[in-house]
Amino acid sequence: MTKTARIESIDLLRGIVMIVMALDHVRDYFHADAFLYDPTDLSKTSVILFFTRWITHYCAPVFIFLAGTSAFFVGLRRSKNELSVFLLKRGLWLVFLELTIVNFAWFFNAQFSLITLFVIWALGVGMIVLAMCIHLPFKVTLLLGILMIVGHNALDSIHVEGNGMDAIAWSIVHQFQGFSLSENYFLFVGYPLVPWVGVMLVGYCFGIFFEGTYTQSARREILLYLGSSLVLLFVLLRFINAYGDPNPWSIQPSPVFTVLSFLNVTKYPPSLLYLLITLGPAIIFLAISENFMGRVSQGVKILGRVPMFYYLLHLYLIHILAVIAAILTGYDASDMIFDTWVTSSPNLVGYGFSLWVVYLVWFGVVIILYPLCKWYDQYKAEQRSKWWLSYL
Repeated sequence: MTKTARIESIDLLRGIVMIVMALDHVRDYFHADAFLYDPTDLSKTSVILFFTRWITHYCAPVFIFLAGTSAFFVGLRRSKNELSVFLLKRGLWLVFLELTIVNFAWFFNAQFSLITLFVIWALGVGMIVLAMCIHLPFKVTLLLGILMIVGHNALDSIHVEGNGMDAIAWSIVHQFQGFSLSENYFLFVGYPLVPWVGVMLVGYCFGIFFEGTYTQSARREILLYLGSSLVLLFVLLRFINAYGDPNPWSIQPSPVFTVLSFLNVTKYPPSLLYLLITLGPAIIFLAISENFMGRVSQGVKILGRVPMFYYLLHLYLIHILAVIAAILTGYDASDMIFDTWVTSSPNLVGYGFSLWVVYLVWFGVVIILYPLCKWYDQYKAEQRSKWWLSYL
C-alpha cells in the first residue's frame, strides 16, 4: 500500500453511514409520529420505528472516528506542523459551517435565532484539539481519547443549572442542554465535546493499522479481535447495569421490547455503551470489507469520498422537499421555518406521513444526490491542485 492510496473499506463504511444518516433526517421532517414522541420511547414506539432510529446511531460516531483516521492518512503525506495547520484551518471552517450554512439548512431561519452545536461543530472542534494533540507522543494521544470515552460517564451526575457562562461552559464540555441567551436567541448544545473529541483522537490513532507495516491479513485479524472485544464488552457492561450509560435497561412486557431496552443506549452525550455498540461493529465491518468491489459497493464508496458535499446537499434537499410536502398537505411554507428543533415545532402537530413514505422519500433523496456526488468526486479527482477542495 502506498502512502497516497485510498483505503476503500473506509470510503465504503463512510458512504453507508451517510446513506443511513439521510434516513434519520428524512424521518425528522416527514414522519407524523416524529412530532409526537421520541422513536426510542418504549412506551409508544414500534419495533420497526425503534430500529429506524437506532440504526442511525452509527452515523455520528463512525463519521467522527473516521475523520480522525483520515487525519492520520493526511499526516502520512505532510509534516506534523503542516498537518496541525491543516486541521486547525479545517476545524475552524467546520465550526463556521455549523453556525451558518448548516444552521440555515436545518431551520431556514435567516435570523438564526436558534444557535445549535451539532455534529459538524463537534467535528470541527475535534480537529482543532487534534491539531494540538498530534504533537504529543502517540500513546498519550491514544490514552487521552480512551479516557474521554471510558471515563466520561463518571461525570453524569454533575449538572450546572441556569443560563450563566458556567452552565454554558459545562454543557459544551459534557451536558446536553439548551440556554435562553436573550428574548430572541436560544443556544442548544446537542454535541458536548466530551467524549466526541475522544472519539476523534482514538480514530486518529486507529489509522496506524492501515500503515504499510501491517499486511491485509494481519490487519483483518487485529480489527476482528478489536471490534469483537468492544461488542463483548458492551454486552457485559450493559448486562450488569453498573456503569457506562445513565439509563439502565429493564425487563419489559414482552421479550422483544426487553431486547430493545437492552439496546436503548444514550446518545446525548454518547455513553460508553453507545460508543462500544456502534464503533465495535464498525471496526468489524472494516475488517471484512477490504475486498468488497461489487458495483453497489463502488457506488457507495463515491458517497464516502465526498461526505461533506453530500452532508450539506442532503440537508437542503430534505428541507426543501419537506416545504413542498407541507404545502401539498395544507400547511404554509412558513411552518417549515423554525425557531425550535424541527420535531418540537407546535405548528406541525398533525403534519406528517406514515413510515413507508419516510422510506420512499429517503430512497428518492439518495437517488437524487448520487449523480451530483459522482460528478463532484470526479471533479475533485481532476482538480487536485485546487486547495479549497480539501475543505468540502
